[in-house]
Amino acid sequence: MKYILLTLALISMQFSNAQLKPKAYKDGKQILNGFSILPNARLKTAPGVLILPAWKGIDNHSKETAEKLAKLGYFAFIADIYGEGNYPKNNEEAGKQAGYYKTNYVEYQKRIALALDQLVNMGANKEKIVIMGYCFGGTGALEAARSNMFVKGVVSFHGGLARDASRKITAIKSKVLVCHGADDPYQSAEEITAFQQEMRTAKADWQMVYYANAVHAFTDPEAGTDNSKGAAYNEKADKRSWQLFVSFLKEVLE
Repeated sequence: MKYILLTLALISMQFSNAQLKPKAYKDGKQILNGFSILPNARLKTAPGVLILPAWKGIDNHSKETAEKLAKLGYFAFIADIYGEGNYPKNNEEAGKQAGYYKTNYVEYQKRIALALDQLVNMGANKEKIVIMGYCFGGTGALEAARSNMFVKGVVSFHGGLARDASRKITAIKSKVLVCHGADDPYQSAEEITAFQQEMRTAKADWQMVYYANAVHAFTDPEAGTDNSKGAAYNEKADKRSWQLFVSFLKEVLE
């Protein structure tokens, strides 16, 4: 009996003191460096969230998100899409890297799937997973839905919505949530209309919510507050979209 109690105490300590830890994994010979974190208090269904970072790769914003999710009881893993030796040093390099994966979306989907495996290996229930992403990562979340990865839902925060019109639209089974800045200059009206039509054609269970006075990157405190630059933090939109995200997680995972 004492042994059982000691074991339970150790498990409790493990979760209550959970910290973000680096995790190396591979795509063939390419080394990928993600981050994992266990939930502070494990929920009954052991749900997990895969985080896809913005175009510069794993950053403070994605790490803070993982820590917040752990406090809510979720297993979380931050994906490394680019891999060791390929991390962007500036916006120009980030644009090229992100552009490559947007064009070669099958490779993007593969890197997402590999990260998803890491999340499951941590202990997350493979039947209770949501993929979320910021900006370039938001595009990735939508790509996960388009390829029908076995996840309950996907969430895009100020992500790219465009897709090649020549791509065949297939049924989307996972639920889709898009949080979008109403004044985001990087998504045209035509791209938004095409995305919404795609969701209808795919018979998806989807939501697209607009946030007033918000431009691109509205959830990232490091983006500054000057909307004229096209990318800026908006505290109100950040808080409102996070509340919606948490509600979405509870709906599809718990």
